Amino acid sequence: MPHSKISQLLSPFEMGDLKLKNRIVLAPMTRSRAGLERMPNPLMAKYYAQRAAAGLLITEATVISQQANGWNHTPGIYTDAQGSAWRLVVDAVHEKQAHIFMQLWHCGRASHSSFFDGGQLAVAPSAIKIEGDYIHTPIGKVPYEVPRALETDEIQGIVDDYRNAAKRAKEAGFDGVEIHAANGYLIDTFLQSKTNKRMDRYGGSLENRFRFLREVTEAVLTVWPANRVAVRLAPNGAYNDMGSPDYCETFLYVADKLNIYGLAYLHLLNGLAFGFHELGPAMQLLDFRAVFKGPLMGNCGYTQETAEEAIEKNCADLIAFGRPFISNPDLVERFANEWPLNPPARMRDWYAFTEEGYTDFPVFEPEAVRT
Repeated sequence: MPHSKISQLLSPFEMGDLKLKNRIVLAPMTRSRAGLERMPNPLMAKYYAQRAAAGLLITEATVISQQANGWNHTPGIYTDAQGSAWRLVVDAVHEKQAHIFMQLWHCGRASHSSFFDGGQLAVAPSAIKIEGDYIHTPIGKVPYEVPRALETDEIQGIVDDYRNAAKRAKEAGFDGVEIHAANGYLIDTFLQSKTNKRMDRYGGSLENRFRFLREVTEAVLTVWPANRVAVRLAPNGAYNDMGSPDYCETFLYVADKLNIYGLAYLHLLNGLAFGFHELGPAMQLLDFRAVFKGPLMGNCGYTQETAEEAIEKNCADLIAFGRPFISNPDLVERFANEWPLNPPARMRDWYAFTEEGYTDFPVFEPEAVRT
């Protein structure tokens, strides 16, 4: 390879009992190709297989129940048929000698009554709506609604939904699961004081606000060994109207408590390209390195150069790439050979429901450059 020094980003990494061929990760990205039935399909299998040079692939966020829905055409893992259909994707990735985790998702208040039979409201820890312009729904763009605060005795049922989704992911052949606790979705809204105003055992103190994620994690750990389970957090994020004054205290507490399980990794959306709440200094990977003893994964806005630097300085063990992987299915090969990247994908194609802007990006052909 043309690098003057050995690339740390391209070096192998042992993540528990999984041997990753490099430290590059396909970040979880909603791409909305699963249709009305939220069913994985051959087009999705092709998409993931195209990007299987990564050391680890993380699926797009996958809803754990009908109640968890909040995006059009995103995949699910709450029926046996969906679980069986995911096998297409897993097999396609495994044929390329790559590893793949499923990201488990509940949208919480980032949803709308039009997603649910009978016009039921989206659920949340507290009845606080997202302050934003609109949400895309089955009936078009509409204003956000005030969600319904969950009753205490309902929460165990959602924990069970996570456990059942983890079982289906295991039966489908996945290598592990990542619990989505970021970006203003249900778990994140339990963690953060801005959105959790509960007076029961799930609200108030840091211990209580962490309780839901703790119970979800421990439920998933009844299905998977700890070194096949991960958690994603967004300590700096403003997406879905998030950001709490006590963000530093909250997220360091969460990372410290998660440390006891021996998880596969802690995935931090630490970059600011996805929005920053600006409530104080941005939290850095090294802040978490001080409290979390397992592997750390950085994400959001990284280039090849900044990713190399993060690993060389021991700020992170793995770096997840999102948008560059959309338009460069051969991103790993481009990094390894210092080939130029394709132009960025058009945002209108991110959720276009078709092959265009999904699996039709060209791989780099050195011969074409020479001729």
